[in-house]
Amino acid sequence: HVQLVESGGGSVPAGGSLRLSCAASAYTATSSSCMGWFRQAPGKEREWVATLYIIPRYARYADSVKARFTISKDNANNTLYLQMNSLKPEDTATCYCAAGAVKFGRCQHDYWGQGTQVTVS
Repeated sequence: HVQLVESGGGSVPAGGSLRLSCAASAYTATSSSCMGWFRQAPGKEREWVATLYIIPRYARYADSVKARFTISKDNANNTLYLQMNSLKPEDTATCYCAAGAVKFGRCQHDYWGQGTQVTVS
């Protein structure tokens, strides 16, 4: 059963921090070779933020968040995290967790969560 549930969104002032969590079902966590975060601001297209490749473990980030955001995964509880520091108003968006498989060296995100709102003022 594929399930991804995000949490941790909220409202923070510019310069603040938030940590998003994405709880994955055991099936999703074990069957996915990559997991990532996307976001969508009002009136804009969905934007890729970061992806974590499981084996070998390495992360990739969008230029807009590099050095400010960190993606990580706790295997013990099947949870993906996104630590967001130095938040800017332009980071305001609904953030989505996604999971999938690596195909031709890139992550094909096939499964999605329902989203969590991040607002930076």
